[in-house]
Amino acid sequence: QAQLVESGGGLVQAGDSLRLSCAFSRAFSTNPMAWFRQAPGKEREFVAAITWSGGRPYYVDSVKGRFTISRDNAKNTVSLQMNSLKPEDTAVYYCAAAPQWLGSSYFPANRWGQGTQVTVSS
Repeated sequence: QAQLVESGGGLVQAGDSLRLSCAFSRAFSTNPMAWFRQAPGKEREFVAAITWSGGRPYYVDSVKGRFTISRDNAKNTVSLQMNSLKPEDTAVYYCAAAPQWLGSSYFPANRWGQGTQVTVSS
């Protein structure tokens, strides 16, 4: 079974940095990948996405200039570098894969990781 496994979450203070990583099965090596997040009591939110080849990164406005998505297919990983973290970034972060993606804000994920908690204190 194809899998996505996130790691790297933790507790940090506002202004700090954190790097999340998602290890994926070889079956996802040619799939677009993305990061989502969900805070308690709120809907799941799209954060960033990237093509299978590592191009056309796309971000939600609230993280532009602070977060960077990247992938390394040789290591079967997709990462999210999070800088200048804010308390409102607190959420469970999930990596996801889609069968295809057109480079827009619509990312039709059909497979999800288990999530990793990110908590940012003020």
